[in-house]
Amino acid sequence: MAAGVLFDAPGPKTVARHRIYTILTSVVLLGLLGYAIKRLNDAGQFAYDLWEPFVTPRIMQAIGQAWLDTITMAVLAVLGALVFGVIFGVGKLSDHSPVRWVAWLVVEFFRAVPVIMLMIFCFFTVFSSMPIERGAFWTVVLALTVYNGAVLAEVFRAGVNALPRGQGEAAYAVGLRKTQVMQSVLLPQAVKIMIPAIISQCVVALKDTSLILIVFAIGLTKIAKQLPLSANNIVPTTLVVASLYIITNLALTYLANIAQRRFVGEKEVLQVAMVGQPGI
Repeated sequence: MAAGVLFDAPGPKTVARHRIYTILTSVVLLGLLGYAIKRLNDAGQFAYDLWEPFVTPRIMQAIGQAWLDTITMAVLAVLGALVFGVIFGVGKLSDHSPVRWVAWLVVEFFRAVPVIMLMIFCFFTVFSSMPIERGAFWTVVLALTVYNGAVLAEVFRAGVNALPRGQGEAAYAVGLRKTQVMQSVLLPQAVKIMIPAIISQCVVALKDTSLILIVFAIGLTKIAKQLPLSANNIVPTTLVVASLYIITNLALTYLANIAQRRFVGEKEVLQVAMVGQPGI
C-alpha cells in the first residue's frame, strides 16, 4: 500500500517488458563471464600447477589466518567507529558551542583526509615503535576507526534530526534531561533509520583493510602480494582473494539484514517511569 502511493503499480505489459530486460541483461552478463573464462583458459590460467597451492595444507592455513586477521581488523574498526560516531555525532548536536564546533572540526577533518594518508601517517608515527606487522595491524584499525567513525557521526546526527520533533518534546515535557532524552528516546529510534548506512560502512571498512598494502601487506593483502612471487600465479591468487572478500561481504550483509528485520520488526514501547522525579 505504501509503495502504491509513490508510483503506479506496473501493468501486464510493463511486467512483461521488465522480464524481457532481465533476461537480456542476464544473457549479456553470462556472455561476458563466458568470454572472460575462455580468455583465461586460453592463457593457461586454469592449469593445475597454478591452482595447486590453494589445496596445499600449509598455504591453506596461511590463507585462513590471513582471512581471520582481515575480519578481526574490520570488526575492531567497525566497533571503534560506532563508538567514535556516537560520541561526535551527539557532540555535533550539543547545545554548547565549543563542544559542537570541536565535534564538527574533528568529523570534517577525518572525513576529508583519504584513508591511505591516514594509514601512512599512523604507520610511520603512531605505531612506528611497534614490530612492523603488529604496527600495520593497529594502523588499519585506527585509520578505519576514525574515518568510518567520522562518516557514522554524520549518519547518527542525520538520523536523530530525521525524527519528528514531537519525540524529543514529549520526553522533555515529562522532565527528562537532554542526555536522557538522547539515550532513552532519540537514539534508539534513530538507529532504525541508520541501520542501512551502518551496514554499508561495515562493508566499506572490510574492503578498506586492503589499503594497508601501500605500506605493508597484512591479512589477505599479504597473501595477494607474497603467494604470486613463489607460485607465479597472480591471476588465480587475485581471484581467490577477491572471492574471499566477496564471500565475507555477502555474509556480513546477510547477517546485518536479518538483524535489521528483527530489530525493526519489534514493537518498542518507550515508557517513562520517572515522571515527576527531579534530577533524573
